[in-house]
Amino acid sequence: RRVKIFDSGGGCAHQFGEKGEAAQDVRYPLDVTVTNDCHVVVTDAGDRSIKVFDFFGQIKLVIAGQFSLPWGVETTPQNRVVVTDAEAGSLHLLEVDFPEGVLQRTERLQVHLCSPRGVAVSWLTGAIAVLEHPLGLGSAVGSTTVKVFSPTMQLISQVDSFGLSLFFPSRITASAVTFDHQGNVIVADTTGQAVLCLGKPEEFPVLKPIITHGLSHPVALTFTKENALLVLDSAAHSIKVYKADWG
Repeated sequence: RRVKIFDSGGGCAHQFGEKGEAAQDVRYPLDVTVTNDCHVVVTDAGDRSIKVFDFFGQIKLVIAGQFSLPWGVETTPQNRVVVTDAEAGSLHLLEVDFPEGVLQRTERLQVHLCSPRGVAVSWLTGAIAVLEHPLGLGSAVGSTTVKVFSPTMQLISQVDSFGLSLFFPSRITASAVTFDHQGNVIVADTTGQAVLCLGKPEEFPVLKPIITHGLSHPVALTFTKENALLVLDSAAHSIKVYKADWG
């Protein structure tokens, strides 16, 4: 129930947001992103808010009362923030003056999504990927759907667990989504304990396993600017760092 920042060697640089009832405390964080000017943005399900901290943990802004259940959060190349609302089924764009701690504008980019959680933005193309976890009638237990939108929010492609099973021998349950430096969509698969590449959105899906061994329960992933892949393995209580090999 806190935010931890690690240096490149894996040492804990500092931590903040110990669990508490004050507005600046972190109650139940679901996702985190770092902006281009080194602010830390957290979705807090505990009080259904978005919280912005500076890099050393000082609270800059609390955005509350606008979301039913904010879940996924990601920074765009323009230093804006996209947020999924899992309960409302929507995707939002926030423009924030981070140094001043002022919310300048909010825009609802997409509605009628099915329990959207993870979100990713391609720094190469500006495409936005959303990971849905459909609940209720007609959706299989553990079913997930990856939808990719253009920067103007036109649906480019989508694929669900059933569609992926046609290409892969075992069931795939996507728990996280990101883009690599070439614009490919990458997902973490908790059922297969793997990380998979789905290819570029316009080619969906070109299924190619990237990591198939050494993971227990991958729940989050991202590429660094140096092109290393970070995978959060919740069962192993660890972050695993992989070097991308395009050979």
